[in-house]
Amino acid sequence: MRGWVRTKREMKNLVFVEVNDGSCFNNIQCTFDTGAGLNPDTEAALAELSTGAAVEIKAKLISSPASGQAVEAAATALTILGPSPVETYPLQKKRHTLEFLREITHLRPRTNTFGAVARVRNRLAFAIHEFFQSRHFKYIHTPIITSSDGEGAGAMFQVTTLDLAALAKSGKEVDYSKDFFGKWTGLAVTGQLEVEAFAQALTRVYTFGPTFRAENSHTTRHLAEFWMIEPEVAFFRLEDNMALAEEFLKYIIGAVLKDCTEDLAFFNEHYEKGIIDTLELVASAKFAHITYTDAIKEMEKSGENFEFKPYWGCDIQTEHERFLAEKLTKGPIIVTDYPKEIKAFYMKQNDDNKTVRAMDVCVPRLGEIIGGSEREDNFERLEGRIKELNLNIDDYSWYLDLRRYGTVPHSGFGLGFDRLMQYITGMVNIRDVVPFPRTQGKA
Repeated sequence: MRGWVRTKREMKNLVFVEVNDGSCFNNIQCTFDTGAGLNPDTEAALAELSTGAAVEIKAKLISSPASGQAVEAAATALTILGPSPVETYPLQKKRHTLEFLREITHLRPRTNTFGAVARVRNRLAFAIHEFFQSRHFKYIHTPIITSSDGEGAGAMFQVTTLDLAALAKSGKEVDYSKDFFGKWTGLAVTGQLEVEAFAQALTRVYTFGPTFRAENSHTTRHLAEFWMIEPEVAFFRLEDNMALAEEFLKYIIGAVLKDCTEDLAFFNEHYEKGIIDTLELVASAKFAHITYTDAIKEMEKSGENFEFKPYWGCDIQTEHERFLAEKLTKGPIIVTDYPKEIKAFYMKQNDDNKTVRAMDVCVPRLGEIIGGSEREDNFERLEGRIKELNLNIDDYSWYLDLRRYGTVPHSGFGLGFDRLMQYITGMVNIRDVVPFPRTQGKA
């Protein structure tokens, strides 16, 4: 076997070495019987062996006489492939804080916590592709560099080849016609607008890739670089979109519950008690439905002491979402038909001219986990909304073309992959569910 040493302990004529290769949560115990006579090279390697070393061990797999494991390895030979000096290796056998581990992101995958995070992240990503591929969705790679702010929030990272320092010294205005793309460009905040184009040709599509927000935020829920899952389906109304979101969330959570039992048990014990029960609830529950208007009424009459008082027209806060999921319905709930003023320009307006066909899926312990909508397929209404919000209409001319030529009703939603990881693992800080987190001042 080959792997990395987690612990080494000695008892009389026995040396116990626990090894892990990352394939699963549990280590395998290798027992060296020094009283039975080992070859000199193995004896010397055992004496030098320390936590973190990479090893190759020859052994016979046997039933374990001790409690704690079903089998162990009766070892006969040890080779140290890569030593790990005790004096300098930062991951010794003790509990390290998550803050400390963020300073050594290149080594933290070797800990129990981050090995478990990586395995859950891998299974979850694969489950996402499994779900969509088995339902005849096509996977679309949307651009990372774009000239349009898909959300209208203005928090985009700039992409340029211009010498901005030289321009600043010269005092000249920046001429973006001389930039690489001939205009201002930035890193994409969403792939949704582009994936809509493919939905109106291939019917069922999804994108799953990196997105970027240049927000000056230091919360435990924000990253500058994160991954988004965004399906889009032609001929789907809001009701179809809601059903897809429910089916999707149940499938991917169910896959992790089934295939990551050891890792989830670790998170349940060490990070958030009851996490498995909550996930099983979401995976099996029938999602409740409520309109935004009725949700506000329920909160107003609840007598709940909210930090942000709910009223019609307010943006629903996390505390409101959690009230709906944890107290009103005691399970997942989908809120629909929000005021148009608090939602993005592309959402389809209802006939009341006050609300849009938006939806948010809220779950216990988190609040909103999925946001989506039926898209505006009426050319005049979409054009009017772009102008109303003072967005550059030239940047969206291609998007309006999708309503000029063969337009159809279509819907989709977005799910932040890293926030989903937080929810499933119970990790408090989003920086701890990403291999190499990117936040302000940290790259």
